[in-house]
Amino acid sequence: MTSRIQVRGLKSKHHTMMNTYQNLTPEFCESLLYSMFSAAVEAAQPRNNLAEFLPSKPRGRTIVVGAGKASAAMAVSVEEYWTHELTGLVAVPRGATLSCSQIEIIETRHPVPDEASEDASRRILDMVEDLTNDDLVLALLSGGGSSLLSCAGAGLTLQDKQTVNAKLLSSGATIREMNVVRKHLSGIKGGKLAAAAYPAKVVTLLVSDVPGDDCASIASGPTVPDTSTNAEAIDIINRYGLELSQSVLKFLRSSESNTVRPSDYRMQNLTTELICTPQKSLEAAARVAERFGFATMILGDAIEGEAREVGKVLSGITQQIMKYDQPITAPAVLISGGETTVSISSEGGRGGRNTECLLGFAEALGKTHRVYAIACDTDGIDGSEKNAGAIWTPQLQEVAADQRLRPNSFLERNDAWSFFNLVDGLVNTGATHTNVNDFRAILVVPSV
Repeated sequence: MTSRIQVRGLKSKHHTMMNTYQNLTPEFCESLLYSMFSAAVEAAQPRNNLAEFLPSKPRGRTIVVGAGKASAAMAVSVEEYWTHELTGLVAVPRGATLSCSQIEIIETRHPVPDEASEDASRRILDMVEDLTNDDLVLALLSGGGSSLLSCAGAGLTLQDKQTVNAKLLSSGATIREMNVVRKHLSGIKGGKLAAAAYPAKVVTLLVSDVPGDDCASIASGPTVPDTSTNAEAIDIINRYGLELSQSVLKFLRSSESNTVRPSDYRMQNLTTELICTPQKSLEAAARVAERFGFATMILGDAIEGEAREVGKVLSGITQQIMKYDQPITAPAVLISGGETTVSISSEGGRGGRNTECLLGFAEALGKTHRVYAIACDTDGIDGSEKNAGAIWTPQLQEVAADQRLRPNSFLERNDAWSFFNLVDGLVNTGATHTNVNDFRAILVVPSV
């Protein structure tokens, strides 16, 4: 069965606000943030959402395919609730395997693809060949699928895809921009898997990790028709100054790089369902805080931008509340999600977008005893390290001051992980087997 997230937390029956502020101890505030993150992850677990979206049994075969950080948990749930014969293959990140009896789960590389990613793609394409309109393809897709299923377009090599992926990841491009380029270099993304499965019925179940829940962008949309163009992909490459090989540029200028349009006849028999979304997780976290009498505000589930700059904006909103008790009166919790980006410096420190966002927030906020904050990736892995993200409290602020740690010096070299490691502020959960992107919560306590 899918493992549950293990973080420090609390249960409402053990605490009561009683309309006073006496219970807002540091321990309570920190525990509340952990509980909110735990609730957000739990709301995104496939076992809690998948069954109601399963289609009816087909007259013919059922083939299960998929890729992503949540896809192993989705496969487990399919086997639990699907009472008919099936076969399948799902690609997951290394270390994220779960046990299935009928669906083969294989590990491939993330965030840069490897030979296993390519092999998984070709095996899945082979599995959906020669199907009929009596057959069903059940596609289980979630964030991370873009690298876990990597099938280079005709004439390109795996090394070409690896180089492009690595440069995109360090460029500061948004997830949508990265996926536009990936789709036009792929032999399986951008609707091509669905086209290969025609005339079978294709039902896609999605765990969304993209701002706006754009189905064509989740895992780069292998079973969803695409409206982007190869010219758009080239514009993105030029916008971020990516130096790519002539073979890649030549491919992008050719018709071979075209994705499958919504008007294509092979896109007629598709059903797409969002089973878990960032908004649902943010709402679950808000309910935890509201049970204790906190005013909550969800700032957005699709916030994008440079991580440290998003942190500065969140700091500005927090300072507004502290100064004027607006737009909502403290004690209050600000909740947000989305997917920020990090432009890597030449020094290349350790960390990910959530730790960098939180460090940018702490730097801009300055010294205060009124603010507690957490920023984590719901998949349990933030960037280059094994932590989910980090937490920031007045107590950790004092630890940093005692060690004379300057947040800005760590930000300059993209080394937020090292900062939070030194103050013992890292949040570690292990793989959560889901992924609805970033989770951030800021707790503002009254000044009295």
